[in-house]
Amino acid sequence: MKADVKTRGEAQANGGASAVRGVAVVTGGRRGIGQAICVELASAGFDIAVVDLRDDETAQEAVKLVEEQGQRALLLQLDISQTSDYASFLDKVETGLGPVNCLINNAGIQVPERGDLLEVSEESFDRLIDVNLRGTFFLTQAVAKRMVAREGAPDNRSIVFITSANAHLVSPEKGPYCISKAGLSMASQQYALRLAEHGIGVYEIRPGLIMTDMTADVFERYSPQIESGAICAIRRWGQPQDIARGIATLVTGGMPFSTGDVYNIGGGMQIPRL
Repeated sequence: MKADVKTRGEAQANGGASAVRGVAVVTGGRRGIGQAICVELASAGFDIAVVDLRDDETAQEAVKLVEEQGQRALLLQLDISQTSDYASFLDKVETGLGPVNCLINNAGIQVPERGDLLEVSEESFDRLIDVNLRGTFFLTQAVAKRMVAREGAPDNRSIVFITSANAHLVSPEKGPYCISKAGLSMASQQYALRLAEHGIGVYEIRPGLIMTDMTADVFERYSPQIESGAICAIRRWGQPQDIARGIATLVTGGMPFSTGDVYNIGGGMQIPRL
């Protein structure tokens, strides 16, 4: 694991947010939706642990964008399927930034190739479940234990699970992905009930079709249907910032009487139609 952090004074010298809300861990924070979340939460006053498998130019750009908001950024490499790394990972976050009061479970992988459900390999299925479901479940458990142990911590402690429209919309060509997201949806509600007594809000975000590297291979397929209104009532592709703004609303206390709730952010894509 590699860490790179600046002091808050160094970060705020560049301008940006001044109200400090605490520390947010964003898994899969290097690019796409994750990077947008890092920037949005930094602008709302969070110091950010940018967590990803890679440390490359894109990851460094995420750090730079956070610091431009006046907040501290800590870049850490982590494979969330490796549960034995969690303790040292969280120790580094706490040493570098402070106790975690916001966890954004964004990291996830897609099936290597979309195809016939009858041809899914055990290796592909296991890897996807290990990251999307098992790893996310146990990382949440590790963070939640530390949150619970620090009673009297800052208000608006929160955990967000980013699932997918495929948590309830069936796509047989990517069956293991759908299964992982459906399981994660249930995990979100389980944690919401368990943690409510400790004042920790838990939320599920279900993105629709968002323009990222993960959806690049279906851009041509879905674009005509989006533009015609056949898929999305709002006739455009979603952008990573659309998801980030919704999350920022939740974790800054914008929905104080909500926990365990599902928020569809898909331009009307998830509305049942006849």
